Amino acid sequence: MSDTENNLVCVFCGSYDGNDPVYVDAATALGRELVKSGYGLVYGGGTRGLMGRVARSVHDNNGQVVGIMPRALMSAEGCADEVGKVIVVESMHQRKSMMNDHASAFIALPGGFGTLEELLEITTWSLLSIHSKPVIVLNINEYYSALKAMVDTAVNSGFVSASNKHIVVFCDTPEEAVAAIKSYVPPSSRFGLNWEPKVPV
Repeated sequence: MSDTENNLVCVFCGSYDGNDPVYVDAATALGRELVKSGYGLVYGGGTRGLMGRVARSVHDNNGQVVGIMPRALMSAEGCADEVGKVIVVESMHQRKSMMNDHASAFIALPGGFGTLEELLEITTWSLLSIHSKPVIVLNINEYYSALKAMVDTAVNSGFVSASNKHIVVFCDTPEEAVAAIKSYVPPSSRFGLNWEPKVPV
């Protein structure tokens, strides 16, 4: 992987625009802020909804864009080969694994079930020490306030430790979200598991 690709931020977001212009504005602003701060984008590869908005914003501001698109979704989400490099894969698992491999950090914009699943899985991967990268949630229009409250409920109910709740950082603006990448410190309370393959003796 090149040094440039090591500076890619993975953005999880919806393939719809949502019903409030604030979501489109946030996606466009996030793309602009990523490039301004020296980051490129790795994402799900679609041209529709917030996915397309953030990709075009990064591309229009001369940033690097890498899309990772499952073949089966190409007709549903579009394929963003006009705004950067597209890697076509055969499964959702490959998509998520490759996004993790390319990313130096993760930011979640608003989205549906797929976005929520990606966010929670990459959070779990951090908990299990599969990675130690920043996980940032962009809480535009308080979209993720219920999720933030759910995390607090999980802590108060004894299912998540108080320190591990900080695996995820919630931010209100694109500027705060990008700045949080540099200041992020993974909690030391995460499970210190070793995922390196065992080398035969």
